[in-house]
Amino acid sequence: KVAIKGIERELICPACKELFTHPLILPCQHNVCHKCVKEILFAFEDSFADGGSESSNQSSPRIRISASSMDRIDRINRSGIKRNSLTPRSTLFPCPGCQRDIDLGERGINGLFRNFTLETIVERYRQAARAAIAIMCDFCKPPPQESTKSCLDCSASYCNECFKIHHPWGTVKAQHEYVGPTTNFRPKILMCPEHEMERVNMYCEICRRPVCHLCKLGGGHANHRVTTMSTAYKTLKEKLSKDIEYLISKESQVKAHITQLDLLLKETECNSERAKQEASHSFEKLYHVLEEKKSAALRAIETSKNIRLEKLQTQVEEYQGLLENNGLVGYAQEVLKETDPSCFVQTAKQLHVRIQKATESLKSFRPAAETTFEDFVVDTAKQEDILSDLSFHSNGLEIPEINEEQSRMYNKALISWECPGKTDSADLYVLEYHKLNKEEESVTWQKTEVCGKSKVLSDLDDDSSYAFRVRGYKGSICSPWSREVILRTPPAPVFSFLFDDKCGYNNEHLQLNPRRTSVESRAGFSLLLGSERLQVGCYTTLDYIIGDTGIAKGKHFWAFRVEAYSYLVKVGVVPSNKIQKLFHNTHDVTSPRYEQDSGHDSGSEDAFFDSSQPCTLVTLGMKKFFIPATPAAPKDPASRILPLPSCLGICLDCDRGRVGFYDAGRMKCLYECEVDCSGIMYPAFALMGGAAVHLEEAVTAKYREYHDDI
Repeated sequence: KVAIKGIERELICPACKELFTHPLILPCQHNVCHKCVKEILFAFEDSFADGGSESSNQSSPRIRISASSMDRIDRINRSGIKRNSLTPRSTLFPCPGCQRDIDLGERGINGLFRNFTLETIVERYRQAARAAIAIMCDFCKPPPQESTKSCLDCSASYCNECFKIHHPWGTVKAQHEYVGPTTNFRPKILMCPEHEMERVNMYCEICRRPVCHLCKLGGGHANHRVTTMSTAYKTLKEKLSKDIEYLISKESQVKAHITQLDLLLKETECNSERAKQEASHSFEKLYHVLEEKKSAALRAIETSKNIRLEKLQTQVEEYQGLLENNGLVGYAQEVLKETDPSCFVQTAKQLHVRIQKATESLKSFRPAAETTFEDFVVDTAKQEDILSDLSFHSNGLEIPEINEEQSRMYNKALISWECPGKTDSADLYVLEYHKLNKEEESVTWQKTEVCGKSKVLSDLDDDSSYAFRVRGYKGSICSPWSREVILRTPPAPVFSFLFDDKCGYNNEHLQLNPRRTSVESRAGFSLLLGSERLQVGCYTTLDYIIGDTGIAKGKHFWAFRVEAYSYLVKVGVVPSNKIQKLFHNTHDVTSPRYEQDSGHDSGSEDAFFDSSQPCTLVTLGMKKFFIPATPAAPKDPASRILPLPSCLGICLDCDRGRVGFYDAGRMKCLYECEVDCSGIMYPAFALMGGAAVHLEEAVTAKYREYHDDI
């Protein structure tokens, strides 16, 4: 038998750090106490209500919300964008075991299974730990007697006498199942948490959880591969038994490894002490050099001070001699009392020279020494930078390089890096960044430690450039800094929306993906049939689609990608009062297929088109970006055609009435114009022929990684 007291580490809740109480199984297969799950969700909701402030996370000392979860709360609160009631809601739960945000689905806690097996093991552990503590009968009159058995059907404990009274022979209760004294009462039949009246009788191999027949018929597991519960039980039990038997058969090998690890522990202790002594010796050398420099600097300052004081003191004494009846003046006054001309002339000649010098010094007074010690200021800025960078450098660690193609600057900044040799020799990475500001003379780097090769940052300012650099650490050894990379944030807060599949959506010509983040226009029979009825080649049909969320005020930015094979795509904004006109006016006269030599003046055609269109759009297609023909635009048509960026962005400023079109990869404005923002503005897209548009996904921290793993 396995020693119960030796498995305590497996029975501790990762949230409260105590033995599990009614543990629930999360979708990530970690277990958390039912009470802890509720406390974490309450704290999560309070953080949403308080705008993600740190003060809202201090009510429960047992529970802490991860930094990634707080970042997401702050982003959602800042956006202030609400979807309609038809959008399905999900419950995010920050798992304390894997530090990821898990989607519990619409049912939340009610959709989680209770881990009765773990609960039984915890109860056995508790009984082994408190063998001397008896479980008392629940029905005895005071004083209660020690119980001898527990009824699983009644969920109560009884002594022998009370059990006979409440379970009389020949009654239905006499058939109840009973076990030894326990406080852990588990149901005989495991019921489905989604369909509470149905028992689980199948096992979903995709989600790795028990399900009922309703889940398979029309629930969330309809298209999943399932097996019978008995088959899953037999298969999993055989696998687990074989794995356990294998581990037990390798007991001698495990003990040998433990002995080797014990030796490594002692060796690590010895080597660490030796490394400490060497490091201390190195720093003592630095201390010695600094002490010598300090003593020399203080001696120089002291010497200069004494010389200056001596000069100033001498000057003070000289000026004191110019006072009446004192010093030089007093001596001259006594000489004036001499009546013998020859003796007076003999003394007065030298005295007169001294008096003249004193008179000149009064006219041009200047201290004999400077009082400031500006020449003795020690500039240690460079030395401080060197000392702050002091670490155990090693040539064995490769210098990481920031991958600008994989890094993204959107609602958050995703910074990714890799090692040239494609090896992950570092245990930890340190990412530093700072905002580029010409006014600031000194640069202050912000630092964050990362275990992987990417980091999501959410504290960056909009419309700003940042410099990034990264280095790797293996223990106390670090690599040199990578090359600095400069990236720019979007010009405004990111606006989130989906394609609207209700208003004006033409499902015959356009195809949306299930998440409504991509739209595709396919050149098929509908376009050929429509072209057959047309006799003038300049008129072709555009299929419009708008966003499901509007903008009433403020400045917003969104980005999207246009497939390279797209023939014609128009992007921009449309006011709410012109949406109907937009879907009833789907003819385009400025497509790449338009015949330029129509016999009319091109400038007048452009002016007619601009004034007749209900929305502000620019044309994309054939891997090109077409700048609209305006008085400010170049007259040469070739200069108005730019290469199509891999990612495009639109910045709408409702307060100023302007819309800009950006290369979202470099955050560079390609074209900007005025727009009427009197109504609610919606993102607008138009496609013709073979074309596709994909909305840029928001940068999120960690919880998408979980879904990708599943």
